[in-house]
Amino acid sequence: MSARALLRETPGAAAPRVLPIDPIVWTSHAMHAPERNWPQTNCYADLWIEVLGALGLEPAAAFGFAISQDFEGDQFTFFKPPLEDLEALYGLRATELALYDDLVGHLELQAARGRLVLIELDSHYLPDTRGVTYREAHGKTTVAINRIDAQARELDYFHNEGFFRASGEDFDGLFRLLPGLAREDRQYPYAEMVGFPKRLPTREETAAAALPIFIRHVRRRPEQNPVAAFRKVVAAQAGALAAREIEAFHHYAFNTLRQLGANFELYADHLGWLPLDGLCEARAASLEIAEGAKVAQLHLARSVRQMSFARLDASLAGVEAAHDRLIAALVARFPD
Repeated sequence: MSARALLRETPGAAAPRVLPIDPIVWTSHAMHAPERNWPQTNCYADLWIEVLGALGLEPAAAFGFAISQDFEGDQFTFFKPPLEDLEALYGLRATELALYDDLVGHLELQAARGRLVLIELDSHYLPDTRGVTYREAHGKTTVAINRIDAQARELDYFHNEGFFRASGEDFDGLFRLLPGLAREDRQYPYAEMVGFPKRLPTREETAAAALPIFIRHVRRRPEQNPVAAFRKVVAAQAGALAAREIEAFHHYAFNTLRQLGANFELYADHLGWLPLDGLCEARAASLEIAEGAKVAQLHLARSVRQMSFARLDASLAGVEAAHDRLIAALVARFPD
């Protein structure tokens, strides 16, 4: 029996909704305020900020892991809240969802069971990406599904810095229901399902759980300064972008300086939230990394146009020094 057939046997589950919220009246979390250096970070981290806020939980608690970000040779680590941290902090249990039958039916069934599904979809059909990829380009991105109504062809989803609705032809495109998009190859997108505890933790319980997680991640930090490693290769990598299409530059900037800056702005939020003394210097250094990465991204664009990298290197030198100060402040407070 297919997932959709199983759902039909579930009373009152025609249009399941996990949380009692509506995109029409949604207000994004303060961690996505437009005045921040990086109001958008990456799709996975961003949707968790909004989901946790919707549950009345503190998203800043989830970013103790950010100190473990490294430079991976061609990108900074794409930071994602570890699933084990989300369970320890909030009691949320996320695991892979096997997709093997009717895709929409699987999603309806999980929503009817009160589970959010995080799934990779094509941003070409996501209306919140208007002006970027919506109806202009294709790219995979992760959304969290709160309500799905196949009959009405509507999807309410968390993505980036907000909570949105896709409908009609967009709904059909997302689930390959348009002519010519049928999934004959049976290659389903990756998905995770999130189950909620019977009782959500209090702020005090989350804070108590956060401290050992924070210390564990401090001790998992990179052995060498990742910004220093980036400085050694950025001129060669960026110089190669000059002969390529503009999209190549945007992808490079997103996976390098944006991931670096956004990661440490969220880490500053975490340090400011932790109920601990002696973290002011570390928080200030984290914010300096976030701000410096934003400036460096502007210098990166100019460097590629002018094929001159001195100004970019100077801005990254300041970011590298801020990272050194951050680590020194943390080690002084929490010796290995």
